[in-house]
Amino acid sequence: MTTGPQQGGDRRGMITVSPVSGALGAEIDGIDLSQPLSEQQIADIRAALLEHLVIFFRNQDITPADHLRFASYFSEPEDYPMITGLADFPKIVPVVKLPHERVNFGGLWHSDTAYTDIPPMGAVLVARELPPFGGDTLFANMYLAYEQLSDGLKRLLSGLRAVNSSAKAEVTATREDRLATDAKLVPGEELIGVHPVVRTHPETGRKLLYVNYGHTVRFEDMTEQESKPLLDYLFAHLCRPEFTCRFRWEPGSIAFWDNRAVQH
Repeated sequence: MTTGPQQGGDRRGMITVSPVSGALGAEIDGIDLSQPLSEQQIADIRAALLEHLVIFFRNQDITPADHLRFASYFSEPEDYPMITGLADFPKIVPVVKLPHERVNFGGLWHSDTAYTDIPPMGAVLVARELPPFGGDTLFANMYLAYEQLSDGLKRLLSGLRAVNSSAKAEVTATREDRLATDAKLVPGEELIGVHPVVRTHPETGRKLLYVNYGHTVRFEDMTEQESKPLLDYLFAHLCRPEFTCRFRWEPGSIAFWDNRAVQH
């Protein structure tokens, strides 16, 4: 049992939920993810995720099997389409930066696999080995990004759909080292997903902005050149500091984010 909520925390059954910023994010205490969870614990974690969009756990000693079991409580784990996973756990993809590598994997603002027809509802990332400094992850709230747009721009965006590509040059550059050794797609193969620019979250019913710098290349029925001015504005807008939180990793830290409403 926890000793009680931290300052500003919210006690949900046997866990404590403590917000980390005004925009999004909360740390969860009072739970051991190496053990099977009860229905009440699962419900409490889901509620915290929907409210705070990204939730963090610290000091967790979990195996890959524990990792998959935890993810399975919330949705069916999926294969990552770009990179091969662990030999015994192919749905778990190592995020690695070796000493000789010059770029970090996925190191720009994006929503995971927006280039698929049905992107995953979330992702669970576990920290195992860390550099002595740096390596923080930023998360951004796409509800706030949408809500802070003018009414006129909201009306304009409501009728648009965005084309998302797995092969956009900016994000491809962050995968070069992994693609050289662990690629799933053949060279030149591209995945395309087309989604409304303004989406409605299937569980909360709230509207959110759904374009991202990593994968969105243009608006449907427009050229890239025609789309660029508005997309550039949206890319800069969605990561404004007041929409974000920063997480500093430690060994045993876990982040679980709602991929439908969060970018990182």
